[in-house]
Amino acid sequence: MTGDFNLDGVPIRDTFAEAFDMKATRLIVTAADQRWCHDAAMAMVGFGTSVIACGVEIAIERVLHESETPDQRPGIAILAFAVSGRELEKQIPRRAGQCILTCPTASIYGGMMRDGINAGRSSIPKRIPLGKSLRFFGDGYQISKSITLVDEAGRDQVRRYWRIPVMDGEFVCEHDVGRVDAIGGGNFILFGRCLSSVTIACRAAVDAMSPLPGIITPFPGGATRSGSKVGSKYPSVFASTNDRFCPSLRGQTDSLLPDDAAVAIEIVLDGLTADEIRSAMNAGIRAACKAKSDSGRKLIGITAGNYGGQLGRHHFHLRDVLKDGP
Repeated sequence: MTGDFNLDGVPIRDTFAEAFDMKATRLIVTAADQRWCHDAAMAMVGFGTSVIACGVEIAIERVLHESETPDQRPGIAILAFAVSGRELEKQIPRRAGQCILTCPTASIYGGMMRDGINAGRSSIPKRIPLGKSLRFFGDGYQISKSITLVDEAGRDQVRRYWRIPVMDGEFVCEHDVGRVDAIGGGNFILFGRCLSSVTIACRAAVDAMSPLPGIITPFPGGATRSGSKVGSKYPSVFASTNDRFCPSLRGQTDSLLPDDAAVAIEIVLDGLTADEIRSAMNAGIRAACKAKSDSGRKLIGITAGNYGGQLGRHHFHLRDVLKDGP
């Protein structure tokens, strides 16, 4: 690949990742111990890779210390993204009811306005029903309690919680949770001569991004081999294989692969803000460029996916993303 610039010996195309507007919420799942908490969170984020078919893109943001959770128990922060507030309002109560309500000892709270979880956001987010919907499972035995808390801007907030009787005691959940404007579709694509070199670079990139706040990489292992383009020759199919990055179709399509590339894997990320996506892409690309396989092989190129600016208004130019050091 003849790149437009170079980082640690890896050619990088001078192009941009095209991203689009989304709505997002942060949820805090807690439980009596970390294992139950993990079990509940993993169930809730299952089947959450792409809004194309899953309704939401949802994944674990980070594990929380007990001091960071509303009930001082082990916790996990989850981020969920959808194309509209209406879709979040449909998906979040459904997942919480099937995956958190059912998990022994688990509780669920909103995480958009809590100290240390939502630094930098001072606006009051719009709300998504949660306990407002789930309380009916209590069959009339549920009770609510309101608590006044002070938010990060020093304003009083009334937070309402529901206590729903279940067989291990009570399921506690917040009445509703905040949602904010967000961004989906930040991405970069890794090229290599062999699967091993791309796998190692991909995992190094995801590992470098995972500790950063405000972003998720919702695909399996943080990556996708089925990078897609908008549309298809079949009218009923919204998205189809990105043929220009498929090695087996080289010669049959206008390929964008380097001549010696045998593998391409894409990393897609969603973020609460453009700055958080930019920081994550910087960390991920730098880690990928440094990575080597056991045989010493590195990536042979990196690019980003876009549709010429026709899909989304957020453009993350790789040169600009990488202009600052790690």
